[in-house]
Amino acid sequence: MTNLIDRLETMLARGQDNALVRYGLGGEYIKSKQFDKAVAHLQKAVEHDPKYSAAWKLLGQALTGAGHKQEAINAYEQGIRIAEEKGDKQAAKEMEVFLKRLRK
Repeated sequence: MTNLIDRLETMLARGQDNALVRYGLGGEYIKSKQFDKAVAHLQKAVEHDPKYSAAWKLLGQALTGAGHKQEAINAYEQGIRIAEEKGDKQAAKEMEVFLKRLRK
């Protein structure tokens, strides 16, 4: 486990459970190829903040890494809708690229 994972897990254990902490943990677990752990944290991140388009993008990546293709497609589709509603064009474009790759 990395230092950042330890720090974020400690924050979580102390009751600091929010979208940003979960997003950070999800991203770090993706980097360390622990996709199932990443999925769990990123699902919580989007529960805390359903309009967090960056978290939807990472959730799609984590689900892809964990081998859950259809769930990843669903996450990207949801994330694209949210990003477009917010005017977050860059996140929407990135998710569209990932979505196209998955559908091939």
